[in-house]
Amino acid sequence: MTTGSKQTIYDIAKKAGVSASTVGSALNGSWKSRRISETTVQRIQAIADEMNYSVNLQARALRSAKSGLVGMILPQHDNRFFSSVGQCFSNETRSRHALPVIVSTRRERDQELEAVQGLINASVDALMLVGTSHPEILSEVCQKAKVPHVFLDQPCSNAPSVVSENKGGARKLTEVLLAENNPDYSEEVVFLGGNAKLPATAERVVGFKEALLEHGHEPTNYRILACGYQRSAAREALATLYKERQKLPSVMLINSIGCFEGALQFLSQLSNSEVDACAIGAFDFDPFGGLLRHPVPMMRQRAEMMVKRAYQHLDDKDSAPQITYIEPELILPNHLHAS
Repeated sequence: MTTGSKQTIYDIAKKAGVSASTVGSALNGSWKSRRISETTVQRIQAIADEMNYSVNLQARALRSAKSGLVGMILPQHDNRFFSSVGQCFSNETRSRHALPVIVSTRRERDQELEAVQGLINASVDALMLVGTSHPEILSEVCQKAKVPHVFLDQPCSNAPSVVSENKGGARKLTEVLLAENNPDYSEEVVFLGGNAKLPATAERVVGFKEALLEHGHEPTNYRILACGYQRSAAREALATLYKERQKLPSVMLINSIGCFEGALQFLSQLSNSEVDACAIGAFDFDPFGGLLRHPVPMMRQRAEMMVKRAYQHLDDKDSAPQITYIEPELILPNHLHAS
């Protein structure tokens, strides 16, 4: 090989013993639709790395009318689940020799519309829309621009969607909390956090209620405090509840890691015995939860699996409305594993 010479897909094809079109598909992410084996793709990618081959996105765009950009909008970055989704998206996109572009929109309609239109104007090849507040409106914008798109963490009636199995996950987590504390069924139990108008929270509330009713709780003995996702809102909602009751509920399912952090800010002011009397679980995951003195079962959403499934919809050129449910993973404290 001549030092400094520019390598092409034909050089890679010759070394790999495959056609140039096979190399092109392996490097641009379209190999699945051509049923090229993953082993062949990995071999081609390894040879490309060895030969210091890099995709010229500008030239590729001129040849294929594609920019090599894939966009994602997120509600926020400072949330472990959404940051995990963003990181998995970035990794998966780069593995397809494309560039990820991620924008935070804070679940605000105008910011979502502005971000989607801006990404479309930048000629993104596809869009993943995560936790949006107005999915149907955004889907209409994408359809008008003929941009392939898929929704994550939020179902859309106009396009493919990949969401956590929220109802079943919340039901399973609630059952664990009931078994852990074996509470008096006359005692009030609480669901704290989230937005009841959004499908994820609404489904979790349904799962929470189903588990309670099955275990003998009457509707008057549980409370839904859907105070939003802000730490301060969860802290204040719990403080108000405690002031009213002069004690914690027997069971408390906290919806989102941000709300969990807000609840911890209030709980840190109470005695250990008061906190220990309450079975606490979080529908979201933070590995530091395993270090807490008070054990907290958590539901971890499978960000990587969700992103891969969303990309599969894009690879298969799916556009019809359909929902794929990804079951979240229950993370139990050590003492519950032992039991």
